[in-house]
Amino acid sequence: MPSSPTVTGRFAPSPSGPLHAGSLIAAIGSYLSARSQGGHWLLRLEDVDGGRVRPGAADTILRQLEALALDWDGPVQTQAARKNIYQDALKALREKGLAYPCACTRQEIRSFGARYPGTCRQGLAAGRQPRSWRLRVPDVLPPWEDRFHGRQDTPAPQGDPVLLRADGYFAYVLACVVDDGVQGVSEVVRGGDLLIITGMQRHLQSALALPHPQYGHLPLLYNADGSKLSKSADSPPWAGDPSQAWEETLRLLGWTTPAGLQGASAVEWRDWALMRMAERQPLYRIAATGPHQQTALSWPS
Repeated sequence: MPSSPTVTGRFAPSPSGPLHAGSLIAAIGSYLSARSQGGHWLLRLEDVDGGRVRPGAADTILRQLEALALDWDGPVQTQAARKNIYQDALKALREKGLAYPCACTRQEIRSFGARYPGTCRQGLAAGRQPRSWRLRVPDVLPPWEDRFHGRQDTPAPQGDPVLLRADGYFAYVLACVVDDGVQGVSEVVRGGDLLIITGMQRHLQSALALPHPQYGHLPLLYNADGSKLSKSADSPPWAGDPSQAWEETLRLLGWTTPAGLQGASAVEWRDWALMRMAERQPLYRIAATGPHQQTALSWPS
């Protein structure tokens, strides 16, 4: 009997600063999912947007993951040196008529509101020069199945997304999809804020003849007043106790943790969690109040 293919998961933070409460959920959740299935767990630093990269952040992230006893397979993948691969993908989309040039300025785009109306879809107006490249996305996307939330029928939230920006940087959506395909990622366990763009990413995978990973989206974090926690402004970097990080992250995923593990090492927490998953503990138990209604953590400094 042929063996089942090896599961390959990944964690792909941006080196724009240290890990914070939300990224810890994605790190621990994706690790437990892949390792509990005997799979690989890859680490990728999504530094394609050089303007957001902060000096020393990449090394800080590696040290944080080591403190949490989250070991990764193979070398750490980075994006900054892979622009030629993204360029090849964009060329393939252009040749298929699935990418088009856009001349809209930032001010014009702001005036459109939340959704880009496809101004340049039918060609550039006379005298306009291309500034960026966009993906042509149909109004209706095929439904797909989220591992935790079930059937999803999500339209492209902002219209046709940018693939190559006016400043010369490739957009996250293109780089992420290409890298997942090249690395053979078979499952993506990540934060719930990205659930809304997954249908569009799956469309891009189909356009590039790439396989669809299985997607599972973990809880969003909210402030005590119910407002969404902002990564840039509200969510403090994690620099505290690995034991508490494991305990609080598992609590947010709906786990009941034993008092006897309080203060235990990260290795003990990791091994206990993997043992529980071997005993069929669900990775994420959605709260009765809704799939994303969770309260933000106050990580100790």
